[in-house]
Amino acid sequence: MSEPVALAPSPAPTDRVTRFDPQIAHRRVTPRLRPWRWTVSAIVLVVLIQFIVGVFTNTRYEWNKFWPYFTRESILDGVVVTLQVVGLSAVLGLVLGVVVALGRLSTNPLVNGLAWAYVWFFRALPLPLLLIITFNFSYFYPRLGVGIPWGPVFADVQTSSLTPLAIGVIALSLNEAAYAAEVIRGGILSVEAGQIEAANALGLSKARQLRRIVLPQALRSIVPAYGNQLVGLIKASSLVYYVSLLDLFGAVYVLESRHPESIVPILIVGAAWYLVLTAVLSVVQFYVERFYARGNARALPPTPAQRLRRFTVSSYVRLTRRGF
Repeated sequence: MSEPVALAPSPAPTDRVTRFDPQIAHRRVTPRLRPWRWTVSAIVLVVLIQFIVGVFTNTRYEWNKFWPYFTRESILDGVVVTLQVVGLSAVLGLVLGVVVALGRLSTNPLVNGLAWAYVWFFRALPLPLLLIITFNFSYFYPRLGVGIPWGPVFADVQTSSLTPLAIGVIALSLNEAAYAAEVIRGGILSVEAGQIEAANALGLSKARQLRRIVLPQALRSIVPAYGNQLVGLIKASSLVYYVSLLDLFGAVYVLESRHPESIVPILIVGAAWYLVLTAVLSVVQFYVERFYARGNARALPPTPAQRLRRFTVSSYVRLTRRGF
């Protein structure tokens, strides 16, 4: 019998290319140049730097008065009131919004109709008008009580005793709940029907389905939209000045009326504080969204620090490959 002949391994594709053109083995692969991208980026950067320098070198802004007004006691007190109004209204509006959203999803026609009427009514009323109506609520109903209908009253309260803070929180909460209800309802409807069918097959109660299956998945859709709603709530809180509550906007308004020679820096202080509050809320919203993205995304979205580090490393690698 003839002995088996050992076959030589076939050369790799790179070996074949190198055999015909040995210089290819010493070449480096570099990314494609995009001159227009760098040109547009440079133009935008130059315009941005020019704008920033122009703002800070313009004497009409009176930047020397900014910090004293920024840390003024009346302004800080207004910031505290704004935080109280926004925090209480956000919590109460969210709780009431969940109840209204569940009512909108109810199969009971009466409950569904009442929830729909609530959303329609409070979304239709302008917020300043709602604040004025709430402020004058004691004129129509001097006392509110709890008891048997057309019978004895067990406990009551005088509506005229409500403070401006309570009036502002009530009005903002009622308005916020109408929008939060639609956001929550949309998030619940975004959950796949198969998830609910599987929960029904397991014999889970409706409350357990909502708490353990529906809401955790719906929060991925609810958090971004409701975070945007909270940003709008921060701006809407400036309207509580209509009910004689000195929040941040009210403090700015009173301060500029007392110091008409410093209107520009005072307005800049008010804008800066609203930007700070919105920035803090945006950071919190980012990390909450990142938390609820677990299990849905293969990789969590990078944090700002991770993006900066990735951009720095990639830029350094590109520059070194081009021989800079």
